[in-house]
Amino acid sequence: MKLSEQTIGVIGAGNMASAIVKGLVSKISPMQITVSDRSEDKLQEIASYGVNITEDNCQVAKQSDVIVLAVKPNIYPFVLEEIKEYSDKLYLTIAPGLSLAYIKSFFDKPVRVIRTMPNMPAQVNRGMTVYTYDSSVSEEDVSLAREILFCLGDCTYLDEKLLNAAVAVNGSAPAYVFMMIEAMADAAVLTGIPREEAYFLAAKTIEGSAAMAIDTNIHPAKLKDMVCSPGGTTIEAVKVLEQKGFRAALMEAMKKCSDKSEEMSK
Repeated sequence: MKLSEQTIGVIGAGNMASAIVKGLVSKISPMQITVSDRSEDKLQEIASYGVNITEDNCQVAKQSDVIVLAVKPNIYPFVLEEIKEYSDKLYLTIAPGLSLAYIKSFFDKPVRVIRTMPNMPAQVNRGMTVYTYDSSVSEEDVSLAREILFCLGDCTYLDEKLLNAAVAVNGSAPAYVFMMIEAMADAAVLTGIPREEAYFLAAKTIEGSAAMAIDTNIHPAKLKDMVCSPGGTTIEAVKVLEQKGFRAALMEAMKKCSDKSEEMSK
C-alpha cells in the first residue's frame, strides 16, 4: 500500500489542511487529493494546489482511500456523524484531546484510525508530528500514514497515554519558541541591533542550535557547557536565566499545558 497508489481526502481547508496538501502534492498528483470545506473562500485558496475541491464531506469520504480529518475538535462530532457509514477507510485525525476510542464510537462497524498531532512548522515542511494507533490498523496502514506525515517534516510514535503530555512539548511548544525569538530580538534591539536583523539572528540561532542537538545527539547540558567559557559572557547570561527561574518557568508552563490537554480529552 504505497502513497502513490492512494486517493487522499482532506476534510477541512484551514492552515493545517493547507500544510498537508502542500506536502502531499510534492509526492503525488494533485488529482489524487480531494478537499472539502464549508467555506468557499478557503476552498478557492487550497484549489491553487490543483487539488479537487467540494463542499460535500460525504463525497470526500466515498471516493478516498485515506481520510484526514483536519477540522477543529469541536467540529469532529458533526463531521463524523456525516461520514460514519464509510468505516472501510483509513482515518487520520489531527485533533488534540480526541482519543482513538472517542473517534471510533461514532462508527457502527470497526474502523481503522491513526491519531496524529502535528505542529505549526508543518506549514513550512519542518513539522514534528506525534502519532499513535491500536491493534485495529495494519503495518501497511502505519507505513502509509508515516509517508503522509513525512510530507510535513518528521514524525515519531508515542503510546496514546502520552499524547496529552506531548502536546506541551510538540503541539504547543512553537509558541514558547516564538516568544523566545521575540524576547531575544527585543534584547538585541535594546543593544542597538536593527529590528529586522535582530529577528533574523535570533531565529537562525535557535534553528542552528536545534539542528546541532539533533545531528550530534550530544546531551543538551553538554552542548550548553561547550558554549560557556570560564569567566566568559555566556556563563553570565546563564547565571541570570537560572536566577530568574528560566527552567522552572518553562517546566511549570508545560505542565499546565499538559494538564489542560488532559482536561479537554474525550
